[in-house]
Amino acid sequence: MLDRPLAGIPADPSPARVAAIRIEGAQKSFGSFQALRGVDLEVQQGEFFALLGPNGAGKTTLINLLAGLTRPDAGTLAILGHDVRADYRAARRAVGIVPQELVFDPFFTVRETLRLQCGYFGIRPDAAWIDELLENLQLQDKANANMRALSGGMKRRVLVAQALVHRPAVLVLDEPTAGVDVELRQTLWKFIRRLNAEGQTILLTTHYLEEAQSLCERVAMMKAGRIVALDHTSKLLTDHSHPSVTLRLQAAQVLPGPLAARAVPLADGRLRIAIDSYAEVEQVLAACRESGLTIADLEVGQPDLEDVFVAIMRGEVA
Repeated sequence: MLDRPLAGIPADPSPARVAAIRIEGAQKSFGSFQALRGVDLEVQQGEFFALLGPNGAGKTTLINLLAGLTRPDAGTLAILGHDVRADYRAARRAVGIVPQELVFDPFFTVRETLRLQCGYFGIRPDAAWIDELLENLQLQDKANANMRALSGGMKRRVLVAQALVHRPAVLVLDEPTAGVDVELRQTLWKFIRRLNAEGQTILLTTHYLEEAQSLCERVAMMKAGRIVALDHTSKLLTDHSHPSVTLRLQAAQVLPGPLAARAVPLADGRLRIAIDSYAEVEQVLAACRESGLTIADLEVGQPDLEDVFVAIMRGEVA
């Protein structure tokens, strides 16, 4: 890794500090299917922001609108103040997008692919910046390899490099770690954290909710084309999730009545008991001791974004 700051990311890409992404009343239908139903969303410069939702919620449609790949039926979208329709060239120049799909040209090497990507934005290839991307994404050894010869994980790294090669102020990652190995995930997140620390805005969609919880300052959750939750990650966890005690009793033993009423059985035979604070752990253990129970396995769990997500998608949160 390089010790100096990354050359391609401006510390403050917009002196006016307009929103990095602003979406107002975005609607989009495909035939009779309404993919977006009036989405309002604002992401500030320098944020690491998560956009979560089940398949079909409208996340990728929203990203396609930001990329200019499709047009909204109603509403406006802007990147750093540039309307994606009226000021398309500036808006597209300000954003880099890593798609879900492994889209690549099989006729070029990795380095050629990045040089060609510069041409799409009307800029000359910057060899030093390309080398920096290759190094930080651990692609140096593959720089002269043909794209079709790369593994899926390596292709995913090239997509990230392509999205960054024109030095955008905003980076959109659409399921960047779907189906990839642990090594790639660690390499990618180390690099992306560094970009964000140096001022780049990151918008992330992922089904790995532990990634969103550990990386993102704010979270928006989509369902059926609408934003159904939007807040700081810590606030969502505080308001809608609790610590828990998960335990397994010896065979044929059962929890005493008050605990049994609060326990949720899990598929592997364990029982999860939600608690309001970690001080209640001892109360749970004391109740088990007083009932003469033997605990075969015990785990104290922290508040979990996955629990919040499931509750919101089920409509259990007002």
